[in-house]
Formats: sequence, C-alpha cells, structure tokens
Amino acid sequence: MSITTGSEFGSKPHLIEEDYPLSAVPASARKSIWSLAPLLMGFTLYSGTLFAGGLVGPAFKFFPDLLGLIVIGNLILGGYAAALGYIAAETGLSTVLMARFSFGSVGSRWVDFILGFTQIGWYAWGSALIAKLLNSLVGVPPSWNWLTILFFTYFFCSTAYIGYRAMDWLSRLAVPAMLILMVWCLTIAGHQVGGFEGLQAIVPTQKMGIGAALTIIVGTFVSGGTQATNWSRFANSTRNAIVSTLSAFFFANGFLIFSGAFCALVYSGVKAIQDSSDIVQVMAYQGLLFWGMVLLFLNMWTTQDNTIYAFSIAGSHMFRTNKRTLFVLGGATVALVLAWGGIYDMLVPYLILLGTFIPPIGGVIMADYWFYRKGTFPSLEEPQPAFNWAGVIAYGVASAIAYFAPGIKPINGILTAVVLYFVLTKFILPIHRQES
Repeated sequence: MSITTGSEFGSKPHLIEEDYPLSAVPASARKSIWSLAPLLMGFTLYSGTLFAGGLVGPAFKFFPDLLGLIVIGNLILGGYAAALGYIAAETGLSTVLMARFSFGSVGSRWVDFILGFTQIGWYAWGSALIAKLLNSLVGVPPSWNWLTILFFTYFFCSTAYIGYRAMDWLSRLAVPAMLILMVWCLTIAGHQVGGFEGLQAIVPTQKMGIGAALTIIVGTFVSGGTQATNWSRFANSTRNAIVSTLSAFFFANGFLIFSGAFCALVYSGVKAIQDSSDIVQVMAYQGLLFWGMVLLFLNMWTTQDNTIYAFSIAGSHMFRTNKRTLFVLGGATVALVLAWGGIYDMLVPYLILLGTFIPPIGGVIMADYWFYRKGTFPSLEEPQPAFNWAGVIAYGVASAIAYFAPGIKPINGILTAVVLYFVLTKFILPIHRQES
C-alpha cells in the first residue's frame, strides 16, 4: 500500500466503531471480495434506478439501441467508480480524504458538501418513495405518509449507525434474494410480451437524445460511484476492489436500469399500473404482491443505509470529527424534513444535475493521484494548502463545460477535469512549493 496514515490508530476502539472516517483503513480491518461485493451491489440495487430506466426505455428500440445505451452508460459509470475504487484500496482513503490533496484542506469541504448533500437528497427521495408505494400497493392512507416516512427514515439508518459489519451481513442476505425476485418478475414479463420478437415490435413512444439518455443512466448513481470509496477502501486488494465495484456499478446498476426500461416497455399501456417502470408495482400486477413487498423492503434498506453512511463520512470530514454516528442521525433528520417537503417530484432534474456536477470531482482526484503524485499520496498529517487552485479551477471549468457543452455530460466533465488538472499542475502547484 502506498499510504499507512492512520493505521497506527487501528487499535483504538472508537475508530473501529466509527469506521475510520478521518484515517486510512488499516490492513487489519480489510475485507474480502465476498464481503465487499454484496455490500456494494446492495447499494446500487435501488428503486430510483428503476425509474431512470423507465425514463429511457420508451424512447428507444429495444435492440440494439436501448441495450447498447444501457451497456455503454454502465461501462462509463462502472469504469469511473472502479478507478476510484482502485485508489481507495491502494491508499485506504475515502473520496473526501483524497480530496484534501487535490482540492486543499479548505477546498475539500466543498467536496464534502456536494457529496453529502446529494446523498441526503437520495435518502429523502427514498423515504418518500416507500410511502407512495405503500399507498398504491397495500392501501395505506396518504394521510399516514408523514408517519410512514418518519418510521422508515430512522429504521433504514440503523445498520449505517452500526457501521460496515451490519451493512455487510444485511447485503449478504438481501442481494441474492433481490436478484432472484427480479429475474422471476422479468421472466414472467418476457413471456407476456412474446419474447424478443415482441419487444422488438414495440414502437418508441417518446423522444430523447443519446446524450441525455446516457447522462440519466450515468447520473442515477454517479454520486454513489464517487463515494463507493467509502467501502472499497476496506478491500484487501486492488483487484478485489475493482471486481467488487464493477459487479455493483456495471452489473447490478445496469441490471436495474434494464429492469426499469424492460417493465416500462412491456407494461406502459396497462392502466392498473401507475408507474410501469416500478418492478414492485409490476409484481403486484403479476400476482406477486407479497414478494414485491419483500423486494421493496430489501431494495430500500440496502441502499438507504449505504446512502446515509456516505453522508456520515462526508460530514465527519467536513467538521474533522471521528463521531460518524452523530452524522447518521443528523443526516436522517435533514432527509426527513426534505421528504416531508416534497422532494419526490424533483427526480429528473436532480439526476441531470448529478450527472453534470459530480463526475468532475472524481476526474480531479484521479488526475491528482496518477498524473501529479505518480500513484502515492502524502501523509494525512502533512499540511496541505487551504486551496489547491489547480483542482478548484479544473473542477469549476469542467463543471461548466459539462453543463453547457453538447454531448454526454458525465464524460465531458471527467475528461475535462483530468486534462485541466494535468495542465494546471504544471503552473500552479510548483508555485505552491516555492511559497512553502
């Protein structure tokens, strides 16, 4: 490993319980692929991704257009997350800790804020989603939504409060069950539509550009991919980190995008289904209501706990405290207010923004690690400038280009950030060295 900062603290009980929010994960705490892969897959198996697939599916012919977009989009997402996962496994650091070097000790707090805020948004959206699905599936009165949201907001954060070990065991049980239930549902849908020929015969009913479609596909979990280092830093080898990350962000996330698009294509004309992209509603229509509720519960729990855990890591770094569990509870409370306030109706613009402003962060960090520091971070105890202006400027310009330029926003943002950071370090960072 290229960094051992923080490993000397590994024997302190409070750091083990808090999952090392301000230090590198020591070798004694590293996990195997059989622990890491299910946990990351549980993170990406999320109902919000189904809705994104439902947005894209009706706009394209099933093969090769739709399937090609799903593969390309998830290769972009998986490759991006796996590259960060490699760095995390090599160094033992989370994204927010890496950002100290590429954005500066003060500048990295912007990374804390934007990553933490997006995770809180997802957590709030998920709490509101489960309330709405209980309304439509089992007849829970909408007047009870406030109570439903309150209960699940705090229930789902229980495993995140305990930490990695609780999320690990939940994912080992939940991920195989979810995959089996989803394959069961899609098999029934495939028979009902008439197989491949029936799918090919479906005419697209909406219009969407390829760039917008890929931005939505990547945007569904690019924030999560940027913060997957919260778990890949526990990998006991870089190979296991890459394989685990790809299994989650290419396979599992791609499978969910496909499932949402598939169900939207097959059941878009069925009036009994309020949202044909939602596999839980589809299972209820297929006569599998009980199993659909099991899928919903596992689906939401395994992602919600990872989401609030990611917020707690960002919050701990922003305030430079090891008390991660306090941010789990505090973040859940903020999410509760957002869910009560109506965040559910803002999914599409939220996905576009995530696909625009999050990827340049990863681009800057990767360029800093590989091109500027040649694969070795300094010690976390080594003082850093308040602002690494090469990173700050590269991020700002890359975000603007991603937002305004035509094309695929996430790719535009990542590539621009990498190139700009590489160029700017030739001029700005040498000045920092001379001044120090």
